[in-house]
This record gives sequence, structure tokens and C-alpha cells, in this order.
Amino acid sequence: MGRDMNAQPHDIAAIESLLAFWRDAGVDACYGEAPVDHTHIAPPPAVRAVQGATASVVAAPPAIGAGEALAEARRLAAGAATLQDLAAAVAGFEGCPLRGMGATQSVFGRGDPNAPVLIIGEGPGAEEDRAGQPFVGKAGKLLDRMLDAAGLAGKVFITNTVFWRPPGNRTPSPQEQAVCAPFVERAFAILQPRVVLLLGAASSKSILQTDEGIMKLRGQWKEWRLAEGAVSAPALPTLHPAFLLRQPQAKRQVWADLLSLASRLETDSVEFHD
Repeated sequence: MGRDMNAQPHDIAAIESLLAFWRDAGVDACYGEAPVDHTHIAPPPAVRAVQGATASVVAAPPAIGAGEALAEARRLAAGAATLQDLAAAVAGFEGCPLRGMGATQSVFGRGDPNAPVLIIGEGPGAEEDRAGQPFVGKAGKLLDRMLDAAGLAGKVFITNTVFWRPPGNRTPSPQEQAVCAPFVERAFAILQPRVVLLLGAASSKSILQTDEGIMKLRGQWKEWRLAEGAVSAPALPTLHPAFLLRQPQAKRQVWADLLSLASRLETDSVEFHD
């Protein structure tokens, strides 16, 4: 870099001092606006030729279509008579795209198979993927403590809207939830719970088929009714326990929802909100 002939001596000294600072920090090159991966080492031409030939010979298996996947999910779900059967059907289902995005196994559910309360979360995280059970991480432990305090321990069966971990623990997409929905609905039909607790926005929106935000939905009793089978139950959206880990002050709202649910079990009385 050449010096500006019009620059004052103190300006030049300041610039040289700044450059020395960055040099001492390990910055020894200038980069343009476009990102460049300087760690990438290109393979020699012979290797590139082999890679190209291999790619042209070994084609990826054709992806299953969304309609075909949904039909297969419905077929498998309908054939399950118990929650154990349903867990096996989920494990054998290959139509959810999340299955091929890094998940190590399916994560179906945990809890009492005759529970009066069905809890539906969003999707498994890293710890759930390792354990093969939903809500076993920090959020799950918080949920268990709150359920116990509300007198609901041992009265719940817990599952999610999707059964494979989304990459990076992101929120499952509506398309991913839709292809798993037949299994969720079949769990609802088999269990026939007295009440349903929906954890978080993604779960509430998917089950209730609404675009309303969770802050508006939470604490409001809704009816979840299957289109087939005449199965229905009151459903209560609330905040996800993972949100409570980030916003502890919101625990009061979830506690109020859990008390409302516990009271609903005792009285069999609920007022639905449109």
C-alpha cells in the first residue's frame, strides 16, 4: 500500500499503528467483498475426473413424493392398534424428509399409554435424538418438574408433531409436520385423552390448523376434533418449556395453564374459545 502524499504525519502514524495492531492480531491479508474459502484445497485434475465419473454413475435414490409419503403414513398409522404398534410404524416410515437430514433414530413418545393427558411438542432435539425419547433435555426436565408440581406427573403421554430431529434443532416446517400428522392423529385416536396440552407455536398451529400466534392462543381452550373417527378432546395451547429457559418470567403463564388443565381433569368442565 502506498502512502497518500497529502496525508499528515500524524495521520500516517495512526494508520501504521492500526495496521500493526491487526498484524499482531494475526490478520495478514486483505480480502475483497466476495467471500473466499482459503482453507479449501482443490483436488488434482485426475481426482476431479474420478469424482465426476462416480457422480454420473452412482445416482441418488429418487425422493418419495409428498403425496405418496402422506398416503404411506396414513396406511401405516391406520394399521397400528396400540401406541407400541404406532412407534414401530413410525420407525419404519421413510417418507419424512427429516429422516435423511442427520437424525440418528425416530423419537416417538414416552409416558403412560393410558394417560388422560396427551402432550404434543414440536420436535426432538439433540438430546432426544440420542436418547430416543421426547423431552429428556433441559426443557424436558423443566416440563417434568412443572407437571409434578401441578399434580400431573404420571398422568401424561408425551409426543411431538415430527419424530426426527430437525437440523440444528430448528422448528419443523409445516410440510414436515403434515407428513407426520397421520401418526399424531392416530396416537390421539388410540389414547383418546380427556385433554390435550400443546407446547409451543409450531405444535399449536399444526394441531389446531391456525395461523394465530402462541401469545394469543395460550391459555385458551380449543376443541381438537379428527375429521374421521369422531374423536375429539379439549386442547390447551401453552408456551414451550424451551422458551421458559430463555424467558423465566413466562413460567407464571404456563403455571396458570397447567392449573387450568388440572382443574379440567377434576371437573370435566371447559369453556371453548373461538
